[in-house]
Amino acid sequence: MHIKEIIIDGFKSYAVKTTIAGFDRHFNAITGLNGSGKSNIFDAICFLMGITCLSSVRVSNLTELINNKGSTGINKASVTIIFDNTDKDNSPLGCADFDEIVVARCIYQGKSTYYLNGYKSFHFWSQ
Repeated sequence: MHIKEIIIDGFKSYAVKTTIAGFDRHFNAITGLNGSGKSNIFDAICFLMGITCLSSVRVSNLTELINNKGSTGINKASVTIIFDNTDKDNSPLGCADFDEIVVARCIYQGKSTYYLNGYKSFHFWSQ
């Protein structure tokens, strides 16, 4: 299983929906100028994968992950990763029927909600 696409919307410096695609199955590198959002891509991946120590993504609460802390009218943020799951021998338990696994995490009104293949999974309350 490997990443096919990352979709970032309203998260940190990504005010508009941004899709990052074209990942290689074996090796990828993210390059760019200072301030272009490279670290925020990694923060988005960590956020989606369930990081619990928010200082690791350089914020103190979930609201700070929303673009400009919501001051520009953006009141939610989401990160979605689409995983290629065509290698059924390495498929996660219970997911062998899916060629793609879509995991998303959204922040809205102080809640963080997870979705798996479009279905709401669970949420965390902000601290």
